[in-house]
Amino acid sequence: MPRMEDILNLPVQDPPCPEFSASHIKWVKVEGGRQGGDDIALIPFARVDDFVKGESSNAECPAKFRIESRRKRPEGSITKPRVDGYLEYTLYWCSYGPEDYRETESGIGDCSSTKPTSGKGSRPGRRHMMRGCLCHFTVKRLYMRPLLALIIYNQRRHVDKNGSPCHGILDRNAVGTRAMYAPRISDELRQKVMSMLNVGISLDNIIQHHAEVMQKLGGPHNRDDFLTRNDVRNMERISRNSTHELQENDEYSVRIWVQRHQKHVFCFQDNSVSEPFILGIQTDWQLQQMLRYGHNSFVSFHSTFGSKKFKFPLCSLLVFDSSQNSIPVAWIISPSVNKDIHKWIGLLCERIRTKDSRWKPNAILLDNPSFEFAIIREYFQCCILLCTWRVRRAWIKKLQKLCCNNEVVREIFRHLGGILYCTRCGSSAVDAIEEFMQIFVDQCGFMDYFKSHCLSNIDMWINGIKSLPVTTLDLHAAIESYHLRLKSWLLKENYANFWSRIDWLIHTLTTEFHSLCWLDQYNLETGYLENLWENYFSSSAWYHALHIPDVDVLLDDQNLHFAKIISQADRSLVYTVWNPGSEFSLCDCSWSRLGNLCKHVIKVATFCRTRQVARPLLSAQVYRQALFNLLHNPPDDPLVLDHTILHVARLQQDIKSLEDLSNNGLLQPLPSDLSSQMAENSLLFQHLH
Repeated sequence: MPRMEDILNLPVQDPPCPEFSASHIKWVKVEGGRQGGDDIALIPFARVDDFVKGESSNAECPAKFRIESRRKRPEGSITKPRVDGYLEYTLYWCSYGPEDYRETESGIGDCSSTKPTSGKGSRPGRRHMMRGCLCHFTVKRLYMRPLLALIIYNQRRHVDKNGSPCHGILDRNAVGTRAMYAPRISDELRQKVMSMLNVGISLDNIIQHHAEVMQKLGGPHNRDDFLTRNDVRNMERISRNSTHELQENDEYSVRIWVQRHQKHVFCFQDNSVSEPFILGIQTDWQLQQMLRYGHNSFVSFHSTFGSKKFKFPLCSLLVFDSSQNSIPVAWIISPSVNKDIHKWIGLLCERIRTKDSRWKPNAILLDNPSFEFAIIREYFQCCILLCTWRVRRAWIKKLQKLCCNNEVVREIFRHLGGILYCTRCGSSAVDAIEEFMQIFVDQCGFMDYFKSHCLSNIDMWINGIKSLPVTTLDLHAAIESYHLRLKSWLLKENYANFWSRIDWLIHTLTTEFHSLCWLDQYNLETGYLENLWENYFSSSAWYHALHIPDVDVLLDDQNLHFAKIISQADRSLVYTVWNPGSEFSLCDCSWSRLGNLCKHVIKVATFCRTRQVARPLLSAQVYRQALFNLLHNPPDDPLVLDHTILHVARLQQDIKSLEDLSNNGLLQPLPSDLSSQMAENSLLFQHLH
């Protein structure tokens, strides 16, 4: 049996599951502990909450572990700390103990003879759940290694002083009572009820919905099934009394919020003369969604939202579920998200990989070519794709507003796409823009907008498309759907007086909008809320496009200028999609005329891709040309040669990633000779060496 002095030699255990319990850990018994020796283990300190949650989900004895006592000491306060000396000491105790009120409440015994063992008093309001449970453990954040937590399990079994089970399914006296289950409702049910209250669902409807769900499931199975009106009323009071204005001064109010919600803040930098304001927010649920849907999948940036109305613009990080719906998994509020990306992106990646060290996305999607690609690639260790939904949406909305002739709109849009995906470089790109401005010189309204808003950054977009692979319309639709929802919720006119306050934006995001997204996912997974709240649920154009059969798409392979698609709501209607298969397709349906990406454009693009009539990806051609240039003109300088080999290795990795993404339907089809490029790539390595 090892002694306590040997604890730093123990292995650090970090189970890969999001939440873990004592059964996932290999325990070591040490000398000198209580009751014949305590069980100990080392885990990362950042995962203590995961352990507490996992222990609360014990199937035989569901429980909640409350903090019975806590102590902290500052760094540097001890000259010669013991090996188990702590920076933080926390004692967790099962909520069914340590006091025992079973005999008192049943009328047996003397109430005055029952004395709390913990010195905490009689715990008014919790007497009914005190059953003498002795299960408890201690967590020490080690003084000598602050990133580690020492768990000392003093009593792992949920038993009373006689050694008998005192709650859960093993306790015969608990059968048929709430003591069979956890002492309080689960965090998931609390989140569900709070979400329903935050979006305006009434107390009566919540209680009725809960009763209907419980009836479908066949009666009570856990503590959640005992939800009462009083439970909901208490949460309703919390929701009603919550406010964004914690202080009249907005900056002080934000500081108070950050102090109260440190678990949800992964980055905070206060505004000063030398440093800009940065706030990174990620709730526990958002972290779970990022781990679930972002691993081996895609994470997208939705940047600079509200830059014209809010004090500081909002950047959202999105992942996509199986129905291609966007889920916000982090929010960053800052006047310079791109400029200061190195200050927050590393903290976010560290937070994610603390939960799961194996987590890695397939690709990061950027909607702004000015972002620092190298920094993002360094932290996420994956390829970067460019999303042009933002510039596409801005152009089509202005065209629909400023041009009356639909044919002219289509021609201008097609020319703009040609400029953006121009394969020429240098002065030729400038010539293409000059030619475009001469052809449509009579469209004064749009030309004034183009000169004042687009000319200054169109080179940045052209170079971005030449440098990075470009996504298809499928993900454009998912991101645009999130954009429209965010806009409809945050930019309501009755909120106009609050747009200048950061604390209002934080409060609305983390309560109302967070609840909206949570309920969306809950409904998609369970279907329980469709009749209660169906008007709030939305799906992207990609999801609706899935329900259009191929036979309703009419495409002439000899004339790819337009395609016809039959309406699903009215079979007598036929919509026309111009420039099918391109990112700059246009449809004549009412939704597309508002500047949105409609399901008809998505369906035709998918149809073109499966028929292999879509245009090959430009970035693949750029990569191919880069490989040929390196193959035929290898550099002589040894330093440059080493750098070239490193660059070719990156190209090889990116091309392989593009193949995988294209096979998954994210990218337009790569050229058919891509396999020969890979062979040339291998040949290039041999030639350079």
